[in-house]
Amino acid sequence: MTPLADLEALANPSKAAEMLAYHKAARPYLGVTVPQIDDLTDRWRADLTLDDRLQLAADLWKTNIHEARIAAAKLLTQARIRPDDAAWALIQSWVPDFDAWAIADHASIAGQKRLVADPTRLATVETWVTSPHLWTRRAALGMTLPWTKQNFPKPAELAARDRVLDWCARLADDKDWFIQNAVAGWIRDLARHDAPRARAFLETHGPRLKPFAQKEAARHLPD
Repeated sequence: MTPLADLEALANPSKAAEMLAYHKAARPYLGVTVPQIDDLTDRWRADLTLDDRLQLAADLWKTNIHEARIAAAKLLTQARIRPDDAAWALIQSWVPDFDAWAIADHASIAGQKRLVADPTRLATVETWVTSPHLWTRRAALGMTLPWTKQNFPKPAELAARDRVLDWCARLADDKDWFIQNAVAGWIRDLARHDAPRARAFLETHGPRLKPFAQKEAARHLPD
């Protein structure tokens, strides 16, 4: 069977209807769970060369099927890909297609790996902050979450952290729920590892966030 046929063989029509109602994006749904997709992509990855994996990811994405797009992202969610310019280019090409949180978030995790592998790519991601496309703006924060997590950041990592904090500040006035949620999530995750920076951000920019975002951003800060 082809990889797409592998996915279709697991289809659950009643689950698919539930997923359409939940995700609200008008595309085909198969009703396949994420753990089932994980099992398939692990198997495909083991059997494919990098070039074949890139082609499969591109082909799956083009189907516009919810589970196929998640599978495409998972095929590229790997820390070590050498060379990885083609993988990064493919992930970038998907960003304008983002239209729902689940697909966008899975693809952003794949993007995180490529940014950590080459932080100079942050220059490209920075241009997304002013995009008219909501999900592109959101991806700028979703793909940079690794910089919230270092407990002992090196100077370059601190510089990247401060760079993205500036993006968060620029997006604080964006009242779309998904952007407010993304800013809040970035600061919330940062607070676990760098409470002083998180607190300083909220002291300066917190009043510009919606109340739910302020509360979420401060959730891990000590009283």
